[in-house]
Amino acid sequence: MPWQVHLSGEIHSDWRERIEQGAAAAGLDVVFTAPVTDHAASDAAGTAVFGDQGRPFWDDHVGAGVNAIRTRILIERADVVVVRFGERYRQWNAAFDAGYAAALGTPLITLHPPEHDHALKEVDRAALAVAREPEQVVEVLRYALGDAPA
Repeated sequence: MPWQVHLSGEIHSDWRERIEQGAAAAGLDVVFTAPVTDHAASDAAGTAVFGDQGRPFWDDHVGAGVNAIRTRILIERADVVVVRFGERYRQWNAAFDAGYAAALGTPLITLHPPEHDHALKEVDRAALAVAREPEQVVEVLRYALGDAPA
């Protein structure tokens, strides 16, 4: 049965595609899931269903709830969760996803540049691996699935 790997976090770069392509090239038996990565669609998830709430705070509040339905289910079903913290934006939701995976006891891999080490020290402590590049995530998955890294 394939492992389910949830790819959470930053949505403005190609890191997900690099992991998915690397896993396919390595022949790994994995299925990838992710949050909604269209930023505008994600932001509008609540108002698209419940209408404008009258204030941006409440628009975000209902959107976060609708998005959390998807995210929580996918994290709970995951065999491994990978959380990417990018360089351009603060991903508070990514930190929450990492904490949720850690609380569930789901193996966690964080992915971020060295500049974020201090800010993410508690999150990284909960992770079983800290990667700098998407290709390192592929190698961890390859090893965990029983193949020696390249």
